[in-house]
Amino acid sequence: MNAHPIERHFARIGARARLSAGAHRRLRTNGVSIDIGRDGDGEFFDVALASPTPAELIVLDVQPASRHLLLMATDGTGKHKFLCGRDERHWFVAAVPETRSASTVETAMEALKPDVVRSEQTRRSVKPRLRNRRRNEAFVRQGEWFFVPLPLGTKVNESVILRNERLQRGAGKPHIVDELVRDGGQAVYVSKAYPNGLTPREYMKLISRRPELRSIGWVIQRRNPRAFVRGKVRHPDHKTIKLDDWRLVVMNTETESAAMQHVAFID
Repeated sequence: MNAHPIERHFARIGARARLSAGAHRRLRTNGVSIDIGRDGDGEFFDVALASPTPAELIVLDVQPASRHLLLMATDGTGKHKFLCGRDERHWFVAAVPETRSASTVETAMEALKPDVVRSEQTRRSVKPRLRNRRRNEAFVRQGEWFFVPLPLGTKVNESVILRNERLQRGAGKPHIVDELVRDGGQAVYVSKAYPNGLTPREYMKLISRRPELRSIGWVIQRRNPRAFVRGKVRHPDHKTIKLDDWRLVVMNTETESAAMQHVAFID
């Protein structure tokens, strides 16, 4: 049987892709969802199409050398783009915000950078060929997290340093940092069932309706705080990095996309 054209494009970057009916994965639009699946042969891109009106899939750009491609899904809600590729040890898929222009792999990578990262690249005159490296003068990157030099005049309160703390987006695997200082953010109640957190008002409303949920292991954390880190940053899917001085932590722009808009930075 001939492979689907989309599968052939993925093969050009050295990846496998499987198309199936029934969108149900975490990167979700009305017409398509994409995740990384695993079987006896390793990882593959699991592309699930909704029925009876699946999205139309178009590959906009393929870069075999860097092992990345840009996929666009068109459905009743508009056009949604996904950067698919290889990052260190594993394949990944990232939803590109619909409000940011992207037509190539390179422009999709830029679209996934928060404004503070792009401003820092410009301020430090980082050459285009160095802008997508995991370490340059403007930032150090590990997965979806960017660590950028502190804004001018920023003071870190070293009297409240937390050690071996977690950086986590939604229910994803946490990144563990040697030293972390939080600043601001919103207090939320977090549990395995509610990884993005509930505000105190939402929590009390839930418990009043379902008092049995009071005992499911809630902890109070901060949603979308400013966070400063120093030292080693560890994650099982990435090479450990070391930050010799304090850095501001910023997350990529993926949560601005329709597919990921309900995922939060919980720390």
